Amino acid sequence: MNESGDLRSELLHDVDEVGLVKHHFRTMFTAGMGFFTDAYDLFIIGVTIALLAPIWHLTPVDIAWLGSTSLIGAAMGAYVFGRISDIFGRKAVYGLEVIILTIAAIGSAFSQDIMQLIIWRFILGIGIGGDYPISAIIMSEYSNRKDRGKLIGMVFSLQGIGLIAGPIVAILILMLGVPHDIAWRILLGLGAIPAASVIYLRRKIKETPHYSLSVKGNVDGTVAAINDITGSNIKVKHDNQQAGVKAKAKWTDILKYPYNVRLLGTMGSWFLLDWAFYGNSISWPLVMKSFLPHATFIQGLALATIVFIVFAAPFYWIASFNLDTLGRKFIQTFGFIGMGLSYLIISLVGFSGYTLAPLAFMLIFGLSYVFVEFGPNMTTFIYPAEVYPTSIRGLGDGLSAGAGKTGAFIGTFLFPLLITTIKIQGTFLVLAIISVIGAILTLVTLPETKNVSLATVSEENQFVKDDGSESLQMEGHPAIK
Repeated sequence: MNESGDLRSELLHDVDEVGLVKHHFRTMFTAGMGFFTDAYDLFIIGVTIALLAPIWHLTPVDIAWLGSTSLIGAAMGAYVFGRISDIFGRKAVYGLEVIILTIAAIGSAFSQDIMQLIIWRFILGIGIGGDYPISAIIMSEYSNRKDRGKLIGMVFSLQGIGLIAGPIVAILILMLGVPHDIAWRILLGLGAIPAASVIYLRRKIKETPHYSLSVKGNVDGTVAAINDITGSNIKVKHDNQQAGVKAKAKWTDILKYPYNVRLLGTMGSWFLLDWAFYGNSISWPLVMKSFLPHATFIQGLALATIVFIVFAAPFYWIASFNLDTLGRKFIQTFGFIGMGLSYLIISLVGFSGYTLAPLAFMLIFGLSYVFVEFGPNMTTFIYPAEVYPTSIRGLGDGLSAGAGKTGAFIGTFLFPLLITTIKIQGTFLVLAIISVIGAILTLVTLPETKNVSLATVSEENQFVKDDGSESLQMEGHPAIK
């Protein structure tokens, strides 16, 4: 390898081998607050629908569209933001998605009719979808090799807190006696606060070392980012401001082996997971009504909150701290199988004619959340940020996240219709079958990525091309004697 290649390897090695530092946690918080907001915004719509239905006299079709429109926007946002980040850079677009979230949350709160609210929810979805690939990739490309799973997982784990925040805030507002026609506006408008809180931090973040080097060939920008991460003072002497080597794959390479197989795995597993997960989560009030027809609205919210606190939120973090030991592939497969068994039990008990006691249903349904969070809800977010070369990582992640939100749209749109036609039993049987397919797809299409450098796991070194730069020297680098 020539001097440029040596330099590239040494710089990326610095990123891979540095220990956990404050820069990692600052980036994690900056990215994670978006997912707190995403979860709050996506799941609070179930409460909003329950409050609005009698006020605006919503039809089943209105409810289906209101619950799922943001997911159509999210699919589009993921595709667009993911690809743009490959073309213009991660930094160029980071922060724009939370600006969209802020504006759309406020717009939703001031909607005057169902059509206005659906439009604002669609715009909100674009911001949510854009956040998925950009935040995952930025955390991935700033992470070290040994803690990459943990750090990306911690970003996503803030979704669990947002999942809890929604029903808790709703309970407090309703217990204060706020009229329903005002309460739903407050609930939607509050989503603007956490999104706005990180706009400045996101716009100030430096371009990632991987993108600066592999796509732009910008050694100076790469060194600046690495010095920011490590607190070191590496300097590179060269005559050309864009010296170095690039590792640029073409967008069409994602259709070639092994990336086409990986794309099938990341898109397919995320599509199946979100179909199952979002369908029953956003339609939680309908599920509760089927098993607890006499419970009040606040009682149903309280039970949902208990399920999220006990069975969901802790397992985001438990999964995060085991990703780099147990591995992504094991956790995703294990989770899909557990989901399938939980859904199958609910379905078979229903078909048998026996009615599950409310407590038994809560335990089994809650257990499904354990497998969702300590499983594919976490890993489908992480995999696409690792298995593609830097120059098409946004494309691969955007396509995967978009497929996920397409599945979420289908699941959310169909769930109210399925539950009235094939009942709880048939609906949960469908979810069980989806989960089994997800486990099989994971096993046959996805590699294990734990403790492997991004350059290695993405196999991007095959795209390295020397740009002909000469005379590069590094100072202040431990490998330079």
